Amino acid sequence: MWYAFLYFGHNPDLISVLDGSFKKWKDEKRSISKEIKKISRSNYTAKENLQLVLNKDQINRNIINKEFQLVDARGEKRFLGLQTEPRKELKSGNINGSKNLPFQELINKGTRTLKKKEELINIFKDRKILIDQKIAFTCGSGITACILGLANSIISGKKPIIYDGSWAEYGLV
Repeated sequence: MWYAFLYFGHNPDLISVLDGSFKKWKDEKRSISKEIKKISRSNYTAKENLQLVLNKDQINRNIINKEFQLVDARGEKRFLGLQTEPRKELKSGNINGSKNLPFQELINKGTRTLKKKEELINIFKDRKILIDQKIAFTCGSGITACILGLANSIISGKKPIIYDGSWAEYGLV
């Protein structure tokens, strides 16, 4: 949802991400309420930010031109083509020249929170992802790529660029 709000032009200062689960929030004795707030109608108009999404043609051009790093959030076995894709119509493997950073590596297992900024930086560096260069993110369907985009946004302050078609489009047989 964080990415969708950005994509449709919401003010980034008004978007928050719950770091961890609702259970964690309650366990920390944070404020909750059963009160239903009446929201007043506004004149908000969504405006797509097309600079935040890439299409297959842009991905294909990047294979040749190498204008940005493409980072895939899928698990390593799927990325390497060692695990069958969950959708039968997709071949196994990855986009030529892409790097792999499974999104689970960015999340603390017990609390399901995002790792701290310094840890995220080190994970990106360990995967040879150059934070100071242009990066786009992909995955199986465009969803978990947004987790990498969130981590990169925390690291760099940049809005995420996502290949929305991801492997669901690129990996079609």
